[in-house]
Amino acid sequence: MVGTQVAAARTAKNLTQKQLGEQVRLDAETIASIEQGRRALMPNIAELMDRHLGLPGLLTLAANGMPEVDATPPWAEEYMDLEYTAITISWFDNQVVPGLLQTENYARAVFRCRVPAHPEAEVESLTASRIARQEILRRPTPPTLSFVVWEAVLRDRLGGDEVYAEQLRHMRACADLPDVSLQVMPLGRTSHAGLNGPFTILETQDHQHLGYTETQRGSQLISDPGEVSILARKYAMLRTQALNTEQTRGLLGRLLGET
Repeated sequence: MVGTQVAAARTAKNLTQKQLGEQVRLDAETIASIEQGRRALMPNIAELMDRHLGLPGLLTLAANGMPEVDATPPWAEEYMDLEYTAITISWFDNQVVPGLLQTENYARAVFRCRVPAHPEAEVESLTASRIARQEILRRPTPPTLSFVVWEAVLRDRLGGDEVYAEQLRHMRACADLPDVSLQVMPLGRTSHAGLNGPFTILETQDHQHLGYTETQRGSQLISDPGEVSILARKYAMLRTQALNTEQTRGLLGRLLGET
């Protein structure tokens, strides 16, 4: 809503995103992100916009009144609904094993790492919800799933040695599923297309392509075709930089042999 207000006020002044950005010392891409709701409008920038757009403090009031980011905002819930019915899912992660491939014990260990800590009852609820999402793997016609995971994720021992070994065995089994492609981005590379963090791309049943990203304090569902295209190009490059599926199976086997 705040982003829409920025766009409407800018248009009323016959300013381009670049021109407004020059007035408030931001680039055009950042202005676009604010207008599309992908980036929060900070109060100091809102004050500058009010001044240059001739508004009586409306954007400043809106920016100061922005609510805290929900633990599961509406667009995250929307993503999960879309994930359940998607026909293809492409997922890059460099922090943890992708949720659709996590064991129950590993998921529980992930949620217990949160700072500040979740109450134990919430850990159990979140774990159950995550495992329930994996039902799509058991559908009569599951989606086509592609995962690229940084090798460091496979070497962390979240939850301890037993949880670690169980998670590796589970990933090795998932790698053999006919609709799953699992690739590992190895350590020691001199180039890496995913340095900006994890993301997911999915294709809906009506062939719409959407992106999804998560940060420390929020998440966003991305529908803009240009933005989704950037993620798709990143993912295509990641697949060329990662180990192929056979090499990935070999790495998982070696890691299992070390447990």
